[in-house]
Amino acid sequence: MISEVTTEGPTVAEALDAALEEMGVQQDAVEYEVLSEAGKGLFGAGGKPARVRVWLKTTATDVVSGNEDEELEGDLPEVQRTLEFSAPTGVDLTEDELDAIADAGAAAIQEILLSLGIEAEVEEYEGDEGEIILDIVGDDLGLLIGRHGRTLDALQILVSAIANRRLDQRHPLVVDVSGYRHRRRMKLEEIARRAADRASRQRRPVELRPMTSFERRVIHMLLRDDRRVVTESEGDEPRRMVVVRPR
Repeated sequence: MISEVTTEGPTVAEALDAALEEMGVQQDAVEYEVLSEAGKGLFGAGGKPARVRVWLKTTATDVVSGNEDEELEGDLPEVQRTLEFSAPTGVDLTEDELDAIADAGAAAIQEILLSLGIEAEVEEYEGDEGEIILDIVGDDLGLLIGRHGRTLDALQILVSAIANRRLDQRHPLVVDVSGYRHRRRMKLEEIARRAADRASRQRRPVELRPMTSFERRVIHMLLRDDRRVVTESEGDEPRRMVVVRPR
């Protein structure tokens, strides 16, 4: 397993995504340092790439080792970015501590929304794997998602950093907008299963359309225990794709 990498990307979030895919782990298994920001905007977008150094936590373990044919081979509807989180690790937190983390994250979101002139509510609940989900609900919130979900990903990095710094506590925080992440994850998982079925049935590789590193990682993780197929990432950004191959 790769224990440390330094990667670049258009934003800090995308640089971190690239590192996670290269290391084959989820965000909860690593710590990272921002070596340089991509720009001076609120969400780190800019002309020069962002650089991050990412390393495994000392207790981390590897968690990753129409017409159906036409849809899977390049004519898919545009797939948005999806985030994956492992179950929280380390010291168990009390309910009060978890509530404090959720409140700190929600407060950070409201501060950002205020600066953008956006009125919305933040709903707090626990995800299936113990993560804290902060779902921003309201009208006309497309600005918070951005193209391919890049703004939402950067927003999550920012909110998590603020909450962690204010409380000196670490726990997975997922920032969502009106359930966007859940819908995209369900679509990606559907695509992965169909690709695996087809690769196994036809005994030939299935190439999926180019995806972001987050999207590719969802595909890899969903199919990692499928004994019929193996998955590989091929190509160079921004045309890097997942290939599902029969065993």
